[in-house]
Amino acid sequence: MKPVNTLIDHEHINWNRLEMLIRKTFSDIPDETMKIKKFSEGYSNHTYLLSVGSWESVLRRPPFGEIPAKAHDIEREYRILSKLHGVYPLAPKPYLYSEDPDIMGRHFYLMEKKQGVVINEVLPNHYGPSEQVGPAVSKGIIHSLVELQQVDYQKANLMDIGKPEGYLERQVHGWIKRYAVSKTNEFTGVEELEAWLIKNMAATVDTTIVHNDFKLNNLVLDPYDPGIVKGVLDWEMATIGDPMTDIGAVLAYWGEKGDPDMGISVVTNQSGFFSRREMAELYAQVSGRDIKSINFYVAFGFYKLAVILQQLYYRWKKGATDDHRFASLHIPIANLFEMANLTRENRIL
Repeated sequence: MKPVNTLIDHEHINWNRLEMLIRKTFSDIPDETMKIKKFSEGYSNHTYLLSVGSWESVLRRPPFGEIPAKAHDIEREYRILSKLHGVYPLAPKPYLYSEDPDIMGRHFYLMEKKQGVVINEVLPNHYGPSEQVGPAVSKGIIHSLVELQQVDYQKANLMDIGKPEGYLERQVHGWIKRYAVSKTNEFTGVEELEAWLIKNMAATVDTTIVHNDFKLNNLVLDPYDPGIVKGVLDWEMATIGDPMTDIGAVLAYWGEKGDPDMGISVVTNQSGFFSRREMAELYAQVSGRDIKSINFYVAFGFYKLAVILQQLYYRWKKGATDDHRFASLHIPIANLFEMANLTRENRIL
């Protein structure tokens, strides 16, 4: 075994001991130096690409420092993938799970590296112009979401990952509570919006697997055909519940030309990408679901995104982080609350 490159987060992770575990677990590891690449620091779990010659794997672990007791449950994510991969191959195949304190101070797991392209801030040049990429990506994300929602979660033995009864009510009240405990600034229209979400809560018609963070930069696309989804990432919040919450989140993250700053990277505001209304209509066509309550789900999607940013802004305001990215989050938070209110007034879709 050759010395591993320990430059990346070596104060938190004993890469040499990890490599020993990998070589003990897998029989086909080349006799070469293990290379490490950190995909993202992120606001959530940390993700690394490990490669030894042609062998590759992805490591997932919780963030450094103190975290809430039930947050960043890597073991749960590993268990979900262990059952889900066989019936939904877009979910990465998990390889191993460990709680070895001599490797790192957190539990972690290794999984399959999905080969392809993740679109975050820009469209890859080799895909061609947005007029050509947009329709393909728009269709691909809808079809891959509907494919997930068609999985029989009972046959896949995934009943234990969520409680579908009362799911939507818990979601709405839970997110309102999250905002209340992280509130800083006074934003226009929030109380009216929350009252509307409670009063106009949609009736859940169907129950499926819910990813809970289904968005473009959590998809791995084919390197040559952006309309083909090769993988879906980040399953830590997956559960069983109302499938319409996922399409509502997709459309909330799906920026359009003319949108204000939403505090996230947006590429779907370019020519060729479907509008939110076109995406909703395609979802209805492919899934066969009635979308008469779509405004509720999209308004709730905007609200949730605003609360996510508010939680980050709260941490910055109280001095828990000095990350300069959080200092101006009050601007997109206000915009997202406004977009949620415009949605409930039927002025977005």
